[in-house]
Amino acid sequence: MPAGDQTVSRTRIPSRLRKALGLAPEGPHYLFYRHGWIVRLTHWANAAILFVMLLSGLQIFNAHPALYWGRSSDFDHPILSLTARGTDDAVAKGVTQIGPWDFDTTGVLGASKVDGQMTARGFPDWATIPGPQWLAMGRLWHFAFAWLFVANGLMFLVWATWRGHVRRDLLPTKDDIRHLPQEIVDHARLKFPKGEAAKRYNGLQKLAYSAVLFVVAPLIVATGLAMSPTMDAAAPWLPWIFGGRQSARTIHFLCAFSFLAFFIVHIVMVVLSGTWNNLRSMITGRYAIEGERAP
Repeated sequence: MPAGDQTVSRTRIPSRLRKALGLAPEGPHYLFYRHGWIVRLTHWANAAILFVMLLSGLQIFNAHPALYWGRSSDFDHPILSLTARGTDDAVAKGVTQIGPWDFDTTGVLGASKVDGQMTARGFPDWATIPGPQWLAMGRLWHFAFAWLFVANGLMFLVWATWRGHVRRDLLPTKDDIRHLPQEIVDHARLKFPKGEAAKRYNGLQKLAYSAVLFVVAPLIVATGLAMSPTMDAAAPWLPWIFGGRQSARTIHFLCAFSFLAFFIVHIVMVVLSGTWNNLRSMITGRYAIEGERAP
């Protein structure tokens, strides 16, 4: 979290090399303590947890690679399906169906190679763990890491609320909302905050982090519980909230890929705005700020 100035550092690396590596801004700069240890710990733990959950989740999804809406499966009208269809030469053709539209996704979705043979499967074997086809173990991994995800998230949320990180650094203010259009333009032009402005999350960051923390994360947990037969027996109202277990499964899938989309955008922004400076801030907590430190 943005916490305050901790130390001053002058780099001895040539400015041209420093700029090429993205180690620190050119010219005078100092190190600002940007992320506390709880933020860094939960950040890296979450990255590992979500990696396992996504790939084990795709393993589970492959058992029936289709999505529906409502209480039951309408096999004739899926919202999305990843299927394999035969062709004249008997080689499986992968087809992704989204509503009434079909797309040939052979080799990636619907049908992909396993041990050199084209095989009917939703997602390819390299995108599923553990192993190419191990549903029982995939479920065990997914559920085990789901509890780690909840524990890690609660630890961060309790700490962030207690220390004022949520109120101060994550929730967008009226001023943040007012400047959103300009920030969108600046990001599109790859123009990122510098100097004092780099110490704080901008409006786009706050909006993205708040959406993930307070919307996507609770939804993915709640819909996951709604699909559990045990929870269904203990709290039959839970699937009803989402319009049925199939609706909950579809929302769960969309939330998972919302996490993936967030991760991709996050990595792209880290690279474009200064790879090593951003990595250092999430490893040591210290982020290089361009200019002289304010007295």
